[in-house]
Amino acid sequence: METWPIGVFASVDAGLGVGWNVISELKVPTIQLHAPHRENRTAQTAESLKAQLAELGVRCTAVFGGFDGESYADIPTVVKTIGLVPAETRQSRLEEMFEISDFAKQLGCDTVALHLGFVPEDPSDEGYAEIVDVTRKLCDYCSDNQQYLHLETGQETAEGLLEFIQQVKRENLKINFDPANMILYGSGEPIDALKKVSKHVRSIHCKDATWSDKPGETWGAEVPLGDGAVDFRKYLQTLKEIGYTGPLTIEREIPQDPERQKQEISHAIGLLNKLKSELLG
Repeated sequence: METWPIGVFASVDAGLGVGWNVISELKVPTIQLHAPHRENRTAQTAESLKAQLAELGVRCTAVFGGFDGESYADIPTVVKTIGLVPAETRQSRLEEMFEISDFAKQLGCDTVALHLGFVPEDPSDEGYAEIVDVTRKLCDYCSDNQQYLHLETGQETAEGLLEFIQQVKRENLKINFDPANMILYGSGEPIDALKKVSKHVRSIHCKDATWSDKPGETWGAEVPLGDGAVDFRKYLQTLKEIGYTGPLTIEREIPQDPERQKQEISHAIGLLNKLKSELLG
């Protein structure tokens, strides 16, 4: 595979990624896929999607889990509703992630990913050990399916994420690094964070954002690639320095405006290809 193939975050019937028609029109070689709704996570669906991707010449590099009841309305709501952290939904969501892992295996994909949720920074905090335990269970299930588990960055600082990975102690636990999320959540300067967690980074997002006037308390704003606070030349230069050669997956989740979504992703592809050419020669 070429260094830094362009990718997009896509969906079939769930999540906010682009549809199949946009993948075809943009002619990208890779996608990350939001897992379909449960009733469509079947072997038949997987075989159909595999055939469609093969026809398009597209490789699925990760399948992302997501759950009913999650909301990104504001940071306090994220704390209460996202991922495997909320105790009341943890077991049912873990079982759903097992199903998503099986679906990814049927699709021929070796990577499962998710937003784990807000993990406390201090391992002695209440509930921390339980979050470590459920992550180990999911890692072990993915390992049995010959898969990696990627945690998307954002909610934790780089130091907090490193500590959590150390506590989990699973070789197949990796990071999907999203620089914009560090800005949106106010959890750290993205380039510095990338350098700190670099040895665990196995996939990345290309997304841009602006800082909130109250970082960590209120949202920053997601914006088109190149219009925000992420220095993409520096971002790609740092990816080169840490030896990352995998896909550059563009995430622009505005499905309510599909034409604008396609235009902004097309612009992002142009920007990334220009930077690739300049940095890789």
